[in-house]
Amino acid sequence: MEKALRSRPVLSDNLWRIIRIGLPSLLLAAAVAGLVLGDAWLWAAVEWSPPPFEEFYGRDGFDTRTTAALLVAALMKATFLWLILRTPIRGPLDRRTKALRLLLYVAVVYSLVPWYLIGLLPDAVGAALPLVLWTSIDVLYLLIIRWRSRVLRAAAGAMFAVELVSMANYLLAVLDLPAFQAGRIVGLGFTLSAVVATVLTVVGQRRDGRWSRGTQVAGWSSAGVIVVMIPVDGIYSSGNMVMPVIMDMMAFVGTVWIAATARELAEGDRPAGLPPARQRVIRLAVAAVVVLPVMTMIHPEQTPHFTYTGRSLGCYHRPNYGDLKPEERDAAFLCRARSTEGGRSPLFPDSLPDQTILAHGRALCRAKDPGEQAAILKRAGSERPDGGMDPWDLVYVCPEIIGLSQPELLLSTAEEAAASAAYIAEENAKCRDPWPRTKGVVQATAKYFLFADGDHGYLVHDPGDKASEKAVERAMDRVFDDSAQIGVSGSAVLVGHIEDVIDLCLTVKAFRSAPPLRMAGWQQVTEVPVVSPTGRLAVPEMDGGDVGAGAPMPNLAIAGKGRYRVRVYVRLGDEGEEHLVVVFPGTSKKRLKLKQ
Repeated sequence: MEKALRSRPVLSDNLWRIIRIGLPSLLLAAAVAGLVLGDAWLWAAVEWSPPPFEEFYGRDGFDTRTTAALLVAALMKATFLWLILRTPIRGPLDRRTKALRLLLYVAVVYSLVPWYLIGLLPDAVGAALPLVLWTSIDVLYLLIIRWRSRVLRAAAGAMFAVELVSMANYLLAVLDLPAFQAGRIVGLGFTLSAVVATVLTVVGQRRDGRWSRGTQVAGWSSAGVIVVMIPVDGIYSSGNMVMPVIMDMMAFVGTVWIAATARELAEGDRPAGLPPARQRVIRLAVAAVVVLPVMTMIHPEQTPHFTYTGRSLGCYHRPNYGDLKPEERDAAFLCRARSTEGGRSPLFPDSLPDQTILAHGRALCRAKDPGEQAAILKRAGSERPDGGMDPWDLVYVCPEIIGLSQPELLLSTAEEAAASAAYIAEENAKCRDPWPRTKGVVQATAKYFLFADGDHGYLVHDPGDKASEKAVERAMDRVFDDSAQIGVSGSAVLVGHIEDVIDLCLTVKAFRSAPPLRMAGWQQVTEVPVVSPTGRLAVPEMDGGDVGAGAPMPNLAIAGKGRYRVRVYVRLGDEGEEHLVVVFPGTSKKRLKLKQ
């Protein structure tokens, strides 16, 4: 019986050694089998994700660099698995330390589970699990690690809190609850806080004394991997998946550190330190693993680049030229040139590298007419040679040419808004109150902007009326049946314009009773009824759009709910078409053509 009891740990250790050797060997064998069976199987064996992920990016099969990267990744992942599966050091553990070790191994398992399996969980569960797990781990880190410095412990706690805030914010967004909208700068801050938290934890491990130098090296490497991933995150090459393969492999470094941290929590016997020469070799190997893959992504300028496709994130909108940094403008043009928006074919074929498309874009800028543009696109193999390219897309690659004829395309969003506000203010200043001595209870004068290609006119209506839409439709139909071009229906009056104009000067005044007619100088005066069910009569404002009054318009229903009379004066002057709208309470339903 005693012999059996003594043999159990040995049997357990032997079984663990078999698992530790068997799983990495199985990974390498699967990679070799995938190399024989085809690209999809090779990807599934190394990346632990289904073949459709590979097919989306590599429809024509992997090139040599991608295949080589997958084989190197298989070897490195096998090595990392071998390090992760080391047995924990035996030794006394209190309750907190046992809980921390268990949670760290749960974090290791969670990081090794294929992403598509986690994707089967509800989104809220997938976002809540890491938050709960790392909240517990961070609290136990603060309690168990012997920091030997209150300042260091407080700094680590602050960085842990920032990390947890980022996770909690993501959970709130998943639950459709009010969440903080993190921009690029804030997102970078969250990432850097993770780096600082890792560094402080490694410093705490060093001061504690329980963790070996190898574990500390893994921690420093984990922080370095996060820093390396910041500038390359999200860069995917068309038909070339080297970068995501390398990034996925480098992410294992953090898992190795977490496993090593859990392994060495006990105060048991530790293996003797490695000789200095061997330590230097290991450091060189770690540096090579981290740095060399990144160096392989740096190519001479003449090497064909396939940086963006029409499916790339950020390619589904057209940013203002002035909002982009110089290095971002070529990327914006490539997005537009390869866009498949609306289900149409891209302007340039996917087989053309970035440099060639940029050269064709600059040639399109110099083209003298649409025929020359069509010839350039045809030579480039475009499926839409007669479509041409819009100036607001070409401005990204040749602002010096497009800006000469259309300088407004060079503006940033803020400059565009300021220029629009200045233009509207200038146009409003051209309009004058035609009755300056007759003051209404409320009044306003502004330029009213219509659609550039023609518009029915403008409304005086009750926007709160439940039947407002139908009333507006009926008023629009009746405009053409009236010689004065004023359509009336219930709570809506649609006033048409005499000339074919895109804007007109509009003055509105509200009175408590009918003012004098004063028809001298006006070419047309018409008075119609209108009803306000909610006590509001308004003229639409621009409010950020292209149509409406260029200044705030008052509520003309000054007597509240009820019936009103709307008198419209129209004339043509030096500043174009001018309208005066007078509103006052009145129960009459008659339509009066006072002057035509």
